[in-house]
Amino acid sequence: MSDQHGFSTRQVHAGSDVATATPRAVPIHLTAGFPFDSFAQAEHHFSTGAGFGYTRIGNPTIDAVERKLAALDGGTQALLVSSGQAAMSTAVLSVAGAGDHVVCSDHIYEGSRGLFLDFLARLGISTTFVSDIRDAQTWRDAVQPNTVAFIGESISNAANLLLDVPLVSSVAREYGIALIVDSTFSTPYLSRPLEEGADLVIHSASKFLSGQGSVLGGVVVDGGHFDAARDGARSPHLVAAGRHGEPSIAERAGGSARITYAREVVSSRLGPTISPLNAFLIGQGAETLSVRVRAHSAAAAEVAAWLDAHPAVERVDYVGLPSHPDYELGQRILPRGAGSVFTITLHGGRSAAEHVVNSVGVITHMTHLGDVRTLVLHPATTSHVHSTAEERAAVGVFDGTLRLSIGLEEVGDIIADLEQALAGL
Repeated sequence: MSDQHGFSTRQVHAGSDVATATPRAVPIHLTAGFPFDSFAQAEHHFSTGAGFGYTRIGNPTIDAVERKLAALDGGTQALLVSSGQAAMSTAVLSVAGAGDHVVCSDHIYEGSRGLFLDFLARLGISTTFVSDIRDAQTWRDAVQPNTVAFIGESISNAANLLLDVPLVSSVAREYGIALIVDSTFSTPYLSRPLEEGADLVIHSASKFLSGQGSVLGGVVVDGGHFDAARDGARSPHLVAAGRHGEPSIAERAGGSARITYAREVVSSRLGPTISPLNAFLIGQGAETLSVRVRAHSAAAAEVAAWLDAHPAVERVDYVGLPSHPDYELGQRILPRGAGSVFTITLHGGRSAAEHVVNSVGVITHMTHLGDVRTLVLHPATTSHVHSTAEERAAVGVFDGTLRLSIGLEEVGDIIADLEQALAGL
């Protein structure tokens, strides 16, 4: 930049010719857009999607982290978005539209339940909730001519119920229905539903993937299982020609048609773009995922066993305990550990739960999970406050229920904190 240029021009352009270097860590491309080298390059980008032009559509930092997360989940492609809730919305809208129907586990995260009941219903997408998620016939009986998706969680909140992915996916395959699994609680380290037949997996990347509780993000990962002949009848938007007669998305993307539609249409049009900085931090967290989740799970198993023997505790819903109804299934499908988020229910009801929440010191009282810190929350007055008592009981939430997300502190310190909090009951 020449000194002959004016001050305002120099303050905008001087120093923008950054030296070329190869960083060890993924660089943060914190920019709204990317300059084009030529008229022809811009035309080529908008015609084919090659390269990068605008961060809402694609960004090198986000792209690098997407490739990492796809590899961890055993998927063909991943799409990073701004939050876990955005990941669920994007995944569902990639397969469902007005007039369609989805079947969802009754044990789904309350934010997702609200999405189906309070918002997607207004768009003409109806939902049937099923409670007996271990029974294939329950899923089969819920199928309607317009059903396009089955939806469940790998480990449910709050009762720690497991989704038998091979069982449910076998029913989905019978009808050409997509299976979407929220795998936030189990992470790709403990389970990979895509390898067991799921079509799309989502995570709230704000949780274990990032690990530090500092950023929001979500991810949709595709298993590449779309089959136009088998699935096309329930996904006409994926097999129809483009607006001007271009090849269909299925013809262009093959087995990855669902994630391609999510990227090119749902995400790009609705705009749930993740910040490149958040993507970078999620990518950094993912590099230590296995180490952290192993430690989380080992600590949770020890804490849950201690709580299960405490006289003030009525029940512990942790799939790693032999007393849990899904324990045997967990031993088969979660060989590396049962995760670190579970609930306890206290004999003393709400007053006992309130006492514990107000008495802990090492444990943090907040809305989050998958953090390095151990966290506690009272679901009946927070996440499930808009459900009836009967609805809460059906998913394992009672007045005395507390949700714990076991962190990476010394296990002895976590137990000691719980011991002194429970001592007053």
